Amino acid sequence: MSDSQPKKATFAGGCFWCMVKPFDEQPGIESIVSGYTGGHTESPTYEEVSSDTTGHYEAVQIEYIEEQFSYEKLLEVFWQQIDPTDAGGQFFDRGHSYKTAIFYHDEQQKQLAENSRQELQNSGRFSKPIVTEILPAKPFYPAEDYHQDYYKKNPARYQQYSVGSGRAGYIQKHWGDNNA
Repeated sequence: MSDSQPKKATFAGGCFWCMVKPFDEQPGIESIVSGYTGGHTESPTYEEVSSDTTGHYEAVQIEYIEEQFSYEKLLEVFWQQIDPTDAGGQFFDRGHSYKTAIFYHDEQQKQLAENSRQELQNSGRFSKPIVTEILPAKPFYPAEDYHQDYYKKNPARYQQYSVGSGRAGYIQKHWGDNNA
């Protein structure tokens, strides 16, 4: 049993519903909260964020134990859930609130995120440039309760959304069966 304090990682990957499941129930992941970050409005609502007037992104904030699930592993999982070449949103969700970003909590996370983005760009996996931003963490506001653990509460609707939005097919095409 580790006595290490959990660290925070914050990722925006389009619809936050789809960013919980890939990280959930992994050893070393203490919690995953869907919410809003990166903007200028305090305690925004889903409706406000969806209006693209708050500057916020839909995001997840993960508490993790570094010795059990490294930040590098978190980055690897993150990249495999998104289209990092789309600057206008993710799949059929368009607008600022659905853009991708990595919000770093310290200089080490910033460096690791920049390195992983460069490695992905150099890999040749994508024909277009990687446009996911790497930004300093800002206040994080948990989303409304009905957004938390959406994939568990509404499995059929979650699956329908994942497939219907094009996300599942994209992940399958670029990363294979283990990530959709």
